[in-house]
Amino acid sequence: MIAIINYKLGNLGSVFNMVKKAGGIPIITCDHQEILKAQKIILPGVGHFDAGMKAIYESGLKEILYRKAVEEKTPLLGICLGMQLLTEGSEEGNLPGLGWIQGYAKRFSFPESLNLKVPQMGWNTVRVSHPCPLTQDFDQEYRFYFVHSYCVTVNSQENSMLKTMHGIEFDSGIQKENIYGVQFHPEKSHRFGLKLLKNFIHL
Repeated sequence: MIAIINYKLGNLGSVFNMVKKAGGIPIITCDHQEILKAQKIILPGVGHFDAGMKAIYESGLKEILYRKAVEEKTPLLGICLGMQLLTEGSEEGNLPGLGWIQGYAKRFSFPESLNLKVPQMGWNTVRVSHPCPLTQDFDQEYRFYFVHSYCVTVNSQENSMLKTMHGIEFDSGIQKENIYGVQFHPEKSHRFGLKLLKNFIHL
């Protein structure tokens, strides 16, 4: 069973449907007992960094997620804002992140001459920077759907799983042991997202 965490900030229905299509058994929940029984966890997210952390604190999810992901080593996948929350923090807010992967999110900033839009919205390719089970069988054609204004840089390249170029090269996928994060939306990325979620299910 895969627990999709409901803290009111995510494309829950789309993630549920894609996980089910990939062969998983998903539930959408914020119930602590259901989360404790889960074999895997997905932390989706869309919106403001501080709003996400505040919701996690106020719902008591921080302690439950720490127990599952850090202590019990349950595979966890953060998506979009959910990935940024795994890091130490973001320029977007003042609250500290979960801090499970050392890194930080900063807003895209480009010279006008580059004519690049913020947020990055649309399809972009990824490059595998650190092979792992989640990126099994990825090739140079793998592309995903992005919607974000802030990008993560990890402190150690050992924690960089995928990289993407949008004016600058940033970490579009991060990993530390059983904890994974992706900046893009696999639930909106057709066969590419389906493959990533199948890999997650079979970890």
